[in-house]
Amino acid sequence: MKVHQADFSRGKVSSLIMRVSMPLIVAELVNLLYNMVDRIYIGHLADNGSVALTGLGLCFPVISLISAFAKLFGPNGGAPLCAMERGRGNMREASLIMGNSFALSVITGFILMLAVLVFNRPILYAFGASDTTYPYARDYLLIYAIGTIPVLVTLSMNAFINSQGFATVGMVTVLIGAVLNIALDPILIFVLGLGVKGAAIATVFSQTVSCVFAIGFLCSRNVPLRLRFPDMRLGRRRTWKIIALGTSGFTMGATNSIVQLVCNKCAFIWGGDLYVGVMTILNSVREIYSTVMNGIGSGASPVMSFNYGARNGQRTIKASNFTLVCTFTYAMIAWIIIILFPHAMAMLFTQDAAMIEASASALRIYFFGFFFMAFQTAGQQTFVALGKARQAVFFSLFRKVIIVVPLTIALPYAFGINGVMLAEPISNVIGGLAAYLSMRHMVMPELRAMEKS
Repeated sequence: MKVHQADFSRGKVSSLIMRVSMPLIVAELVNLLYNMVDRIYIGHLADNGSVALTGLGLCFPVISLISAFAKLFGPNGGAPLCAMERGRGNMREASLIMGNSFALSVITGFILMLAVLVFNRPILYAFGASDTTYPYARDYLLIYAIGTIPVLVTLSMNAFINSQGFATVGMVTVLIGAVLNIALDPILIFVLGLGVKGAAIATVFSQTVSCVFAIGFLCSRNVPLRLRFPDMRLGRRRTWKIIALGTSGFTMGATNSIVQLVCNKCAFIWGGDLYVGVMTILNSVREIYSTVMNGIGSGASPVMSFNYGARNGQRTIKASNFTLVCTFTYAMIAWIIIILFPHAMAMLFTQDAAMIEASASALRIYFFGFFFMAFQTAGQQTFVALGKARQAVFFSLFRKVIIVVPLTIALPYAFGINGVMLAEPISNVIGGLAAYLSMRHMVMPELRAMEKS
């Protein structure tokens, strides 16, 4: 494969971000297909599609938590640190950071796999399972747990491929697995009659193939920083730096898991299994539209990190500003589409008329003012890219834990089941503006001062 590396120190900042972002957006959209295709196929099973989809939705908080650990060591932890060291010209430290991140991913993946295999029943019932939906959730989650190590390694190491400027290769890494998953799903689910188990087997096999490809590329001669076994020996200070910075991304993923748990429980209390299924559809639609925003933020991150490490404040500011403009424009378009076509969104995942109608109404509430998420993305991603770990962690917690969770519990007493949906738009406005305005106040003076020094 012929590969091209981006030079983040030269060229128009917006063009650089889009050059890196486009393959990342494609990669993240394709990565989304891993679970999205499972939901679409399962939701359209002839006899038990709605119940199976609800069971599958109960696994999302666990899957979100597993993915959050990948952010801890990769996109939000080790990868930005690696890019900053490359910007400073310290290639040795950059290589050690990548090796340590790989080792941490493997160790954590093994621990999580054991935890899910042993404690899946209490976990799923805590997340809103009933005796009807638990068997479907269990069948999927037990198989998915076996693939925890390749899932973590793929997600974390792909960030190091992207941070070195090989975004196209990062896209191919994900594309390989997604194509396999799409091809295997109908065979295993319908032809072989494995149902939910077939969806899980297809996902694990596909992620494993992606993992092998990513490791193979990072061990090849095509990259300036190669993954080497001696660099995997953990250093206490280095491990702490990776975890400290990655905690923001982990917190965002982990709090997503907490929010999904609370939403599922409240949806079950106020609306029964039907509305747990509705929450599955809401989360699925949110993932579809949030993925592009995350891709833009991920594309901007290495550009900001590299130039911040090189003490080029002006280019760092331009990258942060462009992130907001780009994500805001996209989020406005996405919001309009959801408001106009909620039934079409719901029909992607189910044939059940009652669930479609309930989901359409919920979508309009849940996504009201979705464009405020652009402020959260731009503010959060700038904090992460510049290594501002404490601020990034705080605003992750602020929007999800401090705002969403209490509102999800309290609002249904006034608005019924609609109160569960109202918490999200309120948090988007308050949390998004707080993150972005605080970032402007804290970060911009430092970046402007770089130009004078």
